[in-house]
Amino acid sequence: MVDVSPKPSTLRTARAHAFVRIGPEVLERLPNNPKGNPLEIARVAGVMAAKKTADLIPLCHPLPLSHADLDIEVEAGGVRIHSKVSTTAPTGVEMEALTAVSVAALTVYDMVKALDKSIEIQDIYLLEKTGGKSGDFRRDAANRSTHD
Repeated sequence: MVDVSPKPSTLRTARAHAFVRIGPEVLERLPNNPKGNPLEIARVAGVMAAKKTADLIPLCHPLPLSHADLDIEVEAGGVRIHSKVSTTAPTGVEMEALTAVSVAALTVYDMVKALDKSIEIQDIYLLEKTGGKSGDFRRDAANRSTHD
């Protein structure tokens, strides 16, 4: 693991994106899922995943998160997932934001896989990060998928 002890603790934020491609028949059935509300369960799973990132990704620093939340919306063709994570620490929260959307997408898949095996998890990427020595990053429109 990289030694971050000389680095100052500063505000760090990150936002990430994922898209779960789901057919219209399954999308219509989301509200009546016998397992519960897939979108709310995925949101909670994503927050839990952000908090457990250091346990899942080798050599990832455990960070005290000050905020983690997900926005999950149904749209034509599937479910769009955005995460936002923040901390005041000596290293960034990009991995936490990416882990949050990844686990949320897997949770949506798990909740509806009995209805359709052709569901696809697509377009997992970092949208932006702020803070730290390397400066801010914002994914520009040219590098975004059609699902943004």
